Amino acid sequence: MMMLINCSGCRTPLQLPHGAPCIRCAICGAVTHVAPAPHAEPSRGAVQPAPGWGPPPPPAHGRKRAVVCGISYRYSRHELKGCINDAKCMRHLLMTRFNFPDDSIIMLNEEQTDPYKIPTKHNIRMAMYWLVQGCQPGDSLVFHYSGHGAQQRNYSGDEVDGFDETLCPLDFETQGMIVDDEINAAIVRPLPHGVKLHALIDACHSGTALDLPFLCRMNRSGQYVWEDHRPRSGVWKGTSGGEAISFSGCDDDQTSADTSALSKVTSTGAMTYCFIQAIERGQGTTYGSILNSMRSTIRSTGDSAGVGGSAVTSLITMLLTGGSLSAGGLRQLTACDTFDVYAKPFSL
Repeated sequence: MMMLINCSGCRTPLQLPHGAPCIRCAICGAVTHVAPAPHAEPSRGAVQPAPGWGPPPPPAHGRKRAVVCGISYRYSRHELKGCINDAKCMRHLLMTRFNFPDDSIIMLNEEQTDPYKIPTKHNIRMAMYWLVQGCQPGDSLVFHYSGHGAQQRNYSGDEVDGFDETLCPLDFETQGMIVDDEINAAIVRPLPHGVKLHALIDACHSGTALDLPFLCRMNRSGQYVWEDHRPRSGVWKGTSGGEAISFSGCDDDQTSADTSALSKVTSTGAMTYCFIQAIERGQGTTYGSILNSMRSTIRSTGDSAGVGGSAVTSLITMLLTGGSLSAGGLRQLTACDTFDVYAKPFSL
C-alpha cells in the first residue's frame, strides 16, 4: 500500500512505501521524514522537512526554472557526440544571459554522479513534473532536450500526419520512448495564466514534439503562415491559460544534425548552436529575428563547407530550400496560440 506525500524541498508528490519513515526525492535530493501523529498509523503522520536538505523555497512569483537534458548514448550504436555539450552550453546561456539561478536548473546527462540526474525515462518524467509543479503567474520555465527523437504510429487520430513524435531517453530500448502526448500533458496543459514555457527540442522528428496546436511555417524569404494542427477529435492540446512556445531542430518527417561543422571546435547540435548564436549576437529581440539568425548561421556554414558534403546537410537543406507557403518550408516554431513573430518580443 502506497501513500502520497509532498517533497519537503520541491513539493513534488512522492509515493511513500507503507511504514517507511522517510523518502528521498529523485528531483531535488531532499529527504522528507514522516512523523507519526498521535493515535495514528505511522504512514498517516504529518510530513516534516529534513533539516539541511534541498534548496530553499523559491520566491512566490517571478521564478525561473529549467530542465536541461543532453543524452549521448555512449558506447551504443546510437551514440551522439554533441548532446552533452548542448546541455552545458544551454545551462550557461540560461544563467549568464537570462539570470536563471544555478539551483533552479535540473541538468540531466550521463556525466552526472547523482543517479537521479541520469537521463532515464523515469528521471526525465520526474523532471518534467518538477518543472511545472506549483508554477504561478510571472514564472518562466524552460525545457531543453538534445538527443535522439523518433516517430511511432498514432492510432487516436489526433495527428495530422498519422504519427506521434517521441523523445528517446537513455534507456529507451528497454523502457520505451516518451510520446508527445505525454509531454503535452506533463508540461503544456497544466500551465496557468501568467506562466510562460519555452521548449527547445534538438532532435530528429521534433517539429511538433510538444503537440502544440499551431505551427509556424516560414519560407526562405522570411514570410510565414500559421497552420492549425488542432486534432479533429476536438481535444485541446494547448495550455490552461499560460503561454507555450517551442523551437525545434527540424520538421516531423526530417532528421536533425549532430556536427562539428558549425563551432569548428567541438560537436554540437545544429539547432542548439544556432539558437545560442542568435542570442549571443544580440539577434534575439523577436521570434522572427531568432529564426532568421539561425537560418543565416546555417547558410554561412553551407556556403563555406559546401552543402553536399557537410555533416549538417539535412538542416542546411531544410533552411535554405524553404518552400512555398502552402507546402514545404521551415517548421521550427510551434505555439499554443498564433502571434506576429516579428512583433512579439522574445524573453525567458
